[in-house]
Amino acid sequence: MEITVNNNNVKITGNIKSVSDYQNIKTAIDLVILSHKMITINISDSLTVTSSVIGYLNKLVLKENIDLSINIANEQLYKLFDDLNLIAVFKVKKC
Repeated sequence: MEITVNNNNVKITGNIKSVSDYQNIKTAIDLVILSHKMITINISDSLTVTSSVIGYLNKLVLKENIDLSINIANEQLYKLFDDLNLIAVFKVKKC
């Protein structure tokens, strides 16, 4: 997995599958929210997202009032967010 940050845009390539992936995502986003309260995350090819990442993103939206939107390229991952009723919470879009 690789993370690229440009202003308030976070691009994640590769599969999100391990605890270290969660730590890397959290570290990158924590740095972005120091100067931005609106974040766009682009997930280009991951098939899944770990529960720790989902929990962290949920905390950002519900407790820290971060305006979060996620763009997803993979249909299976989009369906996962839909099954978890998180499409509206995370403003998930297919791209």
